[in-house]
Amino acid sequence: MKETALAYAKINLSLDIVSKMPDGYHNLKTIMQTVSLADEVTIECNPGEGITVDSGLPYIPDDERNIAAKAAMAFYEFTGITGYRTHIKIIKNIPVCAGLGGGSTDGACVLTLLDKIFETMLGRQKLEALGNKIGSDVPFSITGGTKLAEGKGELLTDLPPMPHCYSVICKPLFSCSTPELFKLVKCEKIRARPDTEGIIKALGENNLGDIARRMYNVFEDILPRGKHEIAEIKSTLLDNNALGAIMTGSGSAVFGLFDNIDDAQKAYGQLNRSYRDCFLTETFN
Repeated sequence: MKETALAYAKINLSLDIVSKMPDGYHNLKTIMQTVSLADEVTIECNPGEGITVDSGLPYIPDDERNIAAKAAMAFYEFTGITGYRTHIKIIKNIPVCAGLGGGSTDGACVLTLLDKIFETMLGRQKLEALGNKIGSDVPFSITGGTKLAEGKGELLTDLPPMPHCYSVICKPLFSCSTPELFKLVKCEKIRARPDTEGIIKALGENNLGDIARRMYNVFEDILPRGKHEIAEIKSTLLDNNALGAIMTGSGSAVFGLFDNIDDAQKAYGQLNRSYRDCFLTETFN
């Protein structure tokens, strides 16, 4: 039994850290949006035992540390299905440690593919609950689209769909460690925050300009010194008529939103000359 699907990346239109919870995790409030950049995930199940992962990248674990393997183990434990050797092949297009949800979307794709292969018909609610056991962005990645995520990312609210637009995504040479950035967070010292409610209102009005103008990511103010490339990429995007540009997730990728393909292509061409991980994508629901 074999199935293949695309696992789509996400961008954060806003990201706010509201408070620190008693368990040490942080209470987030973020609006996430699916974009067309995607990994390709193939699962093959045959009689036998064991789960293997092949991404073709030496720095990505191929054992139970991989979020795709964790997703498969969670699926089999929940459904009680046994007796299958499961091989997961991932063609990676989404850069790792970029804030684009690459690992999370791969895990979500594994859950939905296994649900299809074994015809378990778990449905969105159960798949999202399973995803929550694996990683904070996995529940969103089950269905994607445009959503408000709160708590650790598991509390999802469907929002009006994002107006179609183009997004140029660029990752600088360095990566950001999410755990290390969270260690630097002091909620009481956060002064600038995104206008989350304003973005939700603009989504309801299908107003792309208002959405872009209100975007903000508090992690940008927490970055250690020496990460000047973030500001440089944002400036390049804005100089090429991006409606707005911010870092996504905990970084280090930056994206800009464009209402026409010509400006997007111009920005992409300029950044692509200097950065290896640069992508011209579009939003969809």
